[in-house]
Amino acid sequence: MRYESIADIYSANAKIRERFEQTVAGVSPDEATALPPDEKWNIQQIVEHVSIVGSGITKICGKLLAAAKESGKPSDGAFSLSSNFGEKAAVVAQTKVEAPDRVHPTGEVSLEESISSLIAAREAFDALRPDMETTDLSGPKFPHPFFGDLCAGEWLVMAGLHEHRHTGQIEKLLAKIRQ
Repeated sequence: MRYESIADIYSANAKIRERFEQTVAGVSPDEATALPPDEKWNIQQIVEHVSIVGSGITKICGKLLAAAKESGKPSDGAFSLSSNFGEKAAVVAQTKVEAPDRVHPTGEVSLEESISSLIAAREAFDALRPDMETTDLSGPKFPHPFFGDLCAGEWLVMAGLHEHRHTGQIEKLLAKIRQ
């Protein structure tokens, strides 16, 4: 995971989103609600969780960006992750992480509603892009439960990593369901 610019992050996140959308597009209504043994959430719940987190990260990025803009420091769009972020990302990639209660799915949101929420979050991220690329994002930070304090650019990376992680989870669930 190496990014040299905010544009790189947006590009990587677009590819991750495309794979996520392709994976979810092939899920039937019965598959969406099937819960294989030893699994905690079904696909519909995972997508709801991803949409909750995506919406939350969008709001966090918007607030951090507004605070960064107040400092008036411009940026040429270059960006690099902190070493702490890289170290934590390597650990979490190999670890089962329990989601905080505030982002647990209710199970009452349809797959279609969650996908609509994800589309809205992506549009909100896209609307932030011009300012994300021209503002120094290194100052204001907001804490992540595992990664610690992150700047807006790191939260943007987090959005993609989160979708990537759960795309793999959905693919594994589908494989179990379709056996």
